[in-house]
Amino acid sequence: MSDIAKILIEALPYIRRFYQKTVVIKYGGHAMVAEELKESFAKDIVLMKYIGINPVVVHGGGPQIGEMLKRIGKKSEFHEGMRVTDADTMDVVEMVLAGKVNKEIVSLINRQGGCAIGLSGKDGRLIEARKLKIYRDTGDRRPTEIIDIGLVGEVSRINLDILKTLEQSSIIPVIAPVGVGDEGETYNINADLVAGALAGALGAAKLLLMTDVAGVLDGKGNLVSSMTIAEAEDGMREQTLKGGMVPKVQCAIDALRAGTGKVHIIDGRQPHAILLELFTDSGVGTEILESR
Repeated sequence: MSDIAKILIEALPYIRRFYQKTVVIKYGGHAMVAEELKESFAKDIVLMKYIGINPVVVHGGGPQIGEMLKRIGKKSEFHEGMRVTDADTMDVVEMVLAGKVNKEIVSLINRQGGCAIGLSGKDGRLIEARKLKIYRDTGDRRPTEIIDIGLVGEVSRINLDILKTLEQSSIIPVIAPVGVGDEGETYNINADLVAGALAGALGAAKLLLMTDVAGVLDGKGNLVSSMTIAEAEDGMREQTLKGGMVPKVQCAIDALRAGTGKVHIIDGRQPHAILLELFTDSGVGTEILESR
């Protein structure tokens, strides 16, 4: 049997398993920059749709926002990894995410033969949001301090009507992580959090979080191929999981508890990382599941 035939036979049970199922992909990092990786990402998404899987893409755009703010002479400020977002910054965030970046990804997928449509969370009130509150313990029995980082939000509700309609069509939704408040105000939301909330609301078979690392690493720097919610929570408590991986793992836990089948943190620097995760026995990166 040829190598190509072996690959196709290995993929068959996975194609059958995920047929007509939804897979949410958080697209970000180096995979949004390198031309080869951008093309392989788009091909992966188009192939998924053609074989009967429903991909939903949520994208980031932090570097692009930072570059635009720099060009207009506005300094980027962060608190605990969150961009401080005043009204002027929010205008730039929405312009870059919902305008420039979103449409570039849509065009990228369409050039590979797909039929993608760009949405922000404001379209059809897809992503309803509330202001994110950050608390800081000041110690000495003083009241907890609330830190205001502006128009940064968290998901309060996902309205699925639009996405359920698109699931029945050939259209691939590409979603910018911008939400809308009760009074119509616009919120900047972390793309991982949006992807997790969407995966849970849709009951997605999988949530794939694309990163610029191999996956979750243990204390010795070795890749952890699989972990449960309990193991992930132990790792955060014992601080073997730390830094930028903590919010991704917490996002995975929240998505699983909301009804997502499995979550995978995968290395977006690897060409065709999505297909390798979905359709091979070994997979790539780290899978996080509710229990074994």
